[in-house]
Amino acid sequence: MLAELENSQFSVLVRGELWGWPLILTLHALGTAVVIGFIFIINLRLLGLFETIPYASLKRLFPLVWAAIVLQFLTGFALWTAKPTRYVADVAFLLKFSCVIIGIVLTSYLYGIIKREAASWDTAGSVSSPGIKFVAPSLLVWCVVVMAGRLTAYLGAVYLG
Repeated sequence: MLAELENSQFSVLVRGELWGWPLILTLHALGTAVVIGFIFIINLRLLGLFETIPYASLKRLFPLVWAAIVLQFLTGFALWTAKPTRYVADVAFLLKFSCVIIGIVLTSYLYGIIKREAASWDTAGSVSSPGIKFVAPSLLVWCVVVMAGRLTAYLGAVYLG
């Protein structure tokens, strides 16, 4: 089934077209920059940096994060279809994909807690314990996503099995 997908017209277009791979990869990198950039701003604000940004305004960044994640999935799927037989056995890719899922769960949690508690944080001038609890794991997971994503290009020959 993966071999059929890899030989599909779409996959051949992505791999072979002059603009296919570079355009999709550029959009994927742009989506990565938006997701990681805003996640870092949100998490660093929760740690006390960027004091001029009110906690309550952080929730306005999340629609952009969700849109960039959708862009990531669409472009990531297009890139994956170009070499699915390779990617299903690529350790770096599997690590990246797993961390993206974990990162989305952590980001959803942070969004919920910011939505509920940000106004009280602005009043109190500090973040509650539940708000800070997932900052370090979130930053770590999204850093691993970036590193594993880059390693996918370089360690593609390192397969499971």
